[in-house]
Amino acid sequence: MKISQAIASRRCVRAFLDTDVPEAVLRRVIAGAARAPSGGNLQPWRIYVLRGAPLAGLKARMRERLAADPSPDPREYAIYPENLWEPYRSQRFRVGEMMYAELGIPREHRDARIAWFRNNFDFFGAPVGLFCYIDRRMGPPQWSDLGMYLQNVMLLLREEGLDSCPQECWSTYNRVVAEALSPPPELMLFCGMAIGFEDTRAPVNRLKTERMTPDAFATFIGFRNL
Repeated sequence: MKISQAIASRRCVRAFLDTDVPEAVLRRVIAGAARAPSGGNLQPWRIYVLRGAPLAGLKARMRERLAADPSPDPREYAIYPENLWEPYRSQRFRVGEMMYAELGIPREHRDARIAWFRNNFDFFGAPVGLFCYIDRRMGPPQWSDLGMYLQNVMLLLREEGLDSCPQECWSTYNRVVAEALSPPPELMLFCGMAIGFEDTRAPVNRLKTERMTPDAFATFIGFRNL
């Protein structure tokens, strides 16, 4: 698979088959993704990968938590800026409406939307869950390094015929995840990621998000127009 094909076919899959993912494939992807650049070669990503009984245990723990007390844990970072402005606010709103349209859940059915969102914490049925941590003493440049590493993971998964869904929502239950993983106290949870084989029959996987054209976000200087 060409890199361009992996990029074009990578998307957030939200329904997976229960088909197992070989350990050798996961280890190959996790190792290969570490060729991502990082400032000063700090390599700040700290990765936990779960499947089988440990993953099932975490899912059960999350179901119990959501049933007993769905309020989030104390936030360690803001997923979105407060009072999100345009055009970002409209872009975020539109992708949500597109997804719920595929699911046939109208805006007024709030309980149904909440119930669907909780599928995040089942990793959408994926057989593998990944968590990415970073030392809480690191700053924004090292957080950007995480993005480059995780993008490598997702593209290498595509090369292996696998799909994924990065999930920052796991950070809202960081203490629940920490109870399962026992990370060192200096580590902060950035995100989770569902990994597996796409369920092509699931309506939600028909969602294809839009992208802006370069004219909307890129400025070319010193080039003549053709």
